[in-house]
Amino acid sequence: MIELKTPKEIASMKVAGRFVGSILKELQETTKVGTNLLEIDDLVRRRIESRKGAESCYVDYAPDFGTGPFKHYICTSVNDAVLHGVPYDYALKDGDLVSLDLAISVDGWCGDSAVSFVVGKDPNPEDIALIKCTEEALAAGIAAAQSGNRLGDVSAAVGDVAHEHGYTVNMEFGGHGIGHVMHGDPFVPNDGKAHHGFKLRPGLTIAIEPWFMKTTDEIYQDAKDGWTLRSSDGSNGAHSEHTIAITDNGPEILTVRE
Repeated sequence: MIELKTPKEIASMKVAGRFVGSILKELQETTKVGTNLLEIDDLVRRRIESRKGAESCYVDYAPDFGTGPFKHYICTSVNDAVLHGVPYDYALKDGDLVSLDLAISVDGWCGDSAVSFVVGKDPNPEDIALIKCTEEALAAGIAAAQSGNRLGDVSAAVGDVAHEHGYTVNMEFGGHGIGHVMHGDPFVPNDGKAHHGFKLRPGLTIAIEPWFMKTTDEIYQDAKDGWTLRSSDGSNGAHSEHTIAITDNGPEILTVRE
């Protein structure tokens, strides 16, 4: 069921979104070569526990696309891990491509965002190009999220950027509605047909999240943890995401990193 939020409810979602954005900004600034993925997870835990009304959207989350409840506070996907990466005892190395995906509820409203970056002084130019593509696709998707447009306009804008850069698009996972729950209707694919689908209306809140892999659009689930999704050919992936609201004045990013 697709729900439309009131301006007051969107303002409440903005509180959660900015909290998520502030943590991702801190992590992007502090994560470096030698940072352990479990340290990242622990920092997020401490930030959530120190914020009144904040709860993790991930801990004990058990959807049908995972194996058992998720036990961590953030998804940390490194290199060929592209989505739902489970934090484990791993110290980041020079050149690692890191994607951090974070969703938190504050006073019952959720914010969801993701960022990708390379640690160290010797990034692979192809990784930088892949990350930039996801960021450009996210910006294009947000720009298309205008009241009166269709959901397909958002998906098509995201997919067009991917194809222009020579990447293919996996359609199994994408963006989604968000509000009191992290994952709700509608599903927002990362490719689609313009002028088709649900008509965008003020009050709709969605997470737009382009994620692409360097040389494939096929994934598999890592059997070791039952959650991490990896590229089928071992190529790196990148992921960018913001929670936005459709308004009469255009799309508003609720997960600003400040």
